Amino acid sequence: MILAGGGSRRLGAEKSLLLFDDKPLICWTAERLSSVADEIVVVARNEEHSRKLEKVLSQFLPGSIEPAFAWDSLPGYGPVAGIAAGMGRTRGEFTFATACDLPFLSPRVVEKLFITAEEDPGCGGAVPVQPNGFFEPLHCVYNRKKMQQACEKAMAAGERRIFAPLQEIGMRHVAVDLLRPLDGDLLTFFNLNTREDLERAVALWAERKEKKKLRAPVKESQVYRYSFSTR
Repeated sequence: MILAGGGSRRLGAEKSLLLFDDKPLICWTAERLSSVADEIVVVARNEEHSRKLEKVLSQFLPGSIEPAFAWDSLPGYGPVAGIAAGMGRTRGEFTFATACDLPFLSPRVVEKLFITAEEDPGCGGAVPVQPNGFFEPLHCVYNRKKMQQACEKAMAAGERRIFAPLQEIGMRHVAVDLLRPLDGDLLTFFNLNTREDLERAVALWAERKEKKKLRAPVKESQVYRYSFSTR
């Protein structure tokens, strides 16, 4: 599940549609998730926004990726409403919920979180925890039914904080340092909130592309062949 309905005041542009390496940011998230998730659900802020996102994604995503769409029942309420809407659209027992602005999202880390949650089917999911105790609620695997019910309960009580339903459903905690073997720099958690974040992400992206070029095997067609003749 990709939450795409939030505001982007500090960036000055809509995050989900921000071009990043010639592709809207949300497309990178969808492509990365498609390698580890059986379905992709995009949660917009309203029906009109949903149609806009659907049109953009259809232009940039390969035909093998066909997201479903949902939208907040209470526009502007925040991620609690977005997650509730998304959980009502997904089908699996566990669902990974994330934002649309994580260009370095690691499929290997997402897969590890799914495995951790599925090891205890009665749990509420698996949440990464930073060394300072901060939870990563938008980089998290949730038990679909439990989290949907907890979010709906929170909304009925006027609770907007995502931590309220998260703490109610019995999550398994995963220290982020345990994820380093899968993502050494933990860039999977790096999201874009400011122009400075965007500039740093662009620089890191360029570095990664360059490293991939250097590691890429040389194809036979790329090797210059010389012929020598003797008389």
